Amino acid sequence: ELVRKNSPSRQFGAAPSAGFTIVKHSVPMLSLSNAFDEIDVKDFFERIKRFLNLRQNEQIEVVAEPKIDGLSIALRYEKGKFQTGATRGDGIEGENVTANLATMQEIPPEIKGSSPAVLEIRGEVYLSRGAFKNIKPCQPKQLFLPCF
Repeated sequence: ELVRKNSPSRQFGAAPSAGFTIVKHSVPMLSLSNAFDEIDVKDFFERIKRFLNLRQNEQIEVVAEPKIDGLSIALRYEKGKFQTGATRGDGIEGENVTANLATMQEIPPEIKGSSPAVLEIRGEVYLSRGAFKNIKPCQPKQLFLPCF
């Protein structure tokens, strides 16, 4: 009841900045919806059942895991080779961050074995607390910086 209509929590994504070139997503990158109570969860399952044309009493098996909040990224591979990495941006267009992503050990420059001619992988890029400590040690004299 305290959330205002213009609250940032009612929005997702942002327009790409002028510092990067633009990548138009082949399929829009949407944001996940939140469920805050039992009614939200029931509504979610009812929408899924309608979409899949399932009976109301039919059970749906699900897997849940903690959400890691980072930077949404789309990785595009062509003929098994990493071509483009883009942020979600506004969901339709994002920023080309290919050069930044190519420096990450976790993102392979090539997919071994067989793969589709074009493969897009979407996920989150994040910095763990331990990795953050390694690059920005806590400096208590600088009171404006949080210490982790």
